[in-house]
Amino acid sequence: MVFLAKTKSPDEWKAVTSAISTLVDEATFEATKEGVSFRGMDPSHVALIDIHWPNSAFQTYDCDATIKFGVRVDEFSKLVRRADKKDAMEVTVGNDSMLHIKISNSYRKEYKMRLIEGSSSSTPLPKLNFNSKVVLTASAFDKILSDVQVVSEYISIESKHKQVQFLGKGDSGEADIIIESGSEGLEELDVQEESKGTYSLDYLSKITKAVSTAGGSVAAEYSTKMPLRLEFRVANIGRIHFYLAPRVQD
Repeated sequence: MVFLAKTKSPDEWKAVTSAISTLVDEATFEATKEGVSFRGMDPSHVALIDIHWPNSAFQTYDCDATIKFGVRVDEFSKLVRRADKKDAMEVTVGNDSMLHIKISNSYRKEYKMRLIEGSSSSTPLPKLNFNSKVVLTASAFDKILSDVQVVSEYISIESKHKQVQFLGKGDSGEADIIIESGSEGLEELDVQEESKGTYSLDYLSKITKAVSTAGGSVAAEYSTKMPLRLEFRVANIGRIHFYLAPRVQD
């Protein structure tokens, strides 16, 4: 059984492990000839993350059969963070039930990490149709969340034909941010039907901060009183989708 995945820098692994760590403590990755994937839900079943990292995104990729490997996310993250931005990183699964991590640039570091018994149950993806879609740069979306979070624990996203509004309300006051077509940071706005959804800022801020360090953009899709789906479009990583249930009281 062979699994080897090499990247030119650790940034992709850092984004993936940071994103997963916002929801779960343990992760079971599945590697196939096509690439590496992970899907998991937080213990309260409020949020779900779905990642697919295609073989073409790696500098070197070799996997001759489907293989699952489970890790404690914080332990894996600690090792990934030992790599500097210009370091190449190679991840392999050994016959010794260990994950092997090689970090190399000016000199080489090698780590072995004990694998854990992974979960065998698969989490189904929700089947959803969305009426509104807004695409923002990751930095713009992160800033909007921070702007609302100073007064509220929840954010309402309300879309109309040529504008999207982000609202928050708390004991100390209210926030109201309006972004119109053509605004800096707004890459796309598609409204088939006016929509409004309210979501937890705690979940949204953590996942966005985890992934936005890698740059790229965020596509938010939603319908009134329906779950929100975020698609993080990051270079060299295929798909990072994040689903968040709406606030019930909305």
